[in-house]
Amino acid sequence: MAGVVSAPPSLKLPGRRVFHVTHVRTLESIALDGALRADAVPDVDVSSATTRELRATATVPDGRAVAEFVAFALAQDSTRWEQLRDGAEGAHWSDAARAARPTEFVLLAVPVDALGADLVFADGDSGASGTRFAAGLDAGTAALRRLHASDPDFRDAELLAAGPVPLDAVAIVTVANDRVRDEVRTLFANAGLPAPRIAVYPPLFQSA
Repeated sequence: MAGVVSAPPSLKLPGRRVFHVTHVRTLESIALDGALRADAVPDVDVSSATTRELRATATVPDGRAVAEFVAFALAQDSTRWEQLRDGAEGAHWSDAARAARPTEFVLLAVPVDALGADLVFADGDSGASGTRFAAGLDAGTAALRRLHASDPDFRDAELLAAGPVPLDAVAIVTVANDRVRDEVRTLFANAGLPAPRIAVYPPLFQSA
């Protein structure tokens, strides 16, 4: 088809990093637990009841619910993260999300290679009715390459990991400022865990 840019041969899930956004207060609980878990109750729950219901009823190809997985964005600057830092308007978000400042969140970057083999690629919001799923790295990579034609930045795609995802799999924690960086270091130390690399990058936390 004219105008369609083919996916580069190097485009694949292995070797990529994926991203999980969480409130710094929730990160404290995650650190104490030592892992990201799908069944954990977040201290600051940014998802609305509607979103949680949709993800509890949406299923991946083997019949498991989306809510049984830890969700990661394919893009660091994903559509959902943009919505969250722009005021969290709409039915996807909770009142707690709308009350929070963008600088209160952190982004955890995890290599796909550290997530194991039990993965499901979603070509959009995992709770949406039109989203298509592909289970496993090979099928997920094929779906990623197909999605490249319509969403080359993968801002809406997700990768679902069965988890739990140990915190030592986190390669980088990106924060908005030095104060949050120091807070993250302290909460890891209080949990008896070595802190991953912490990057301060204010532009990622600014409104669009």
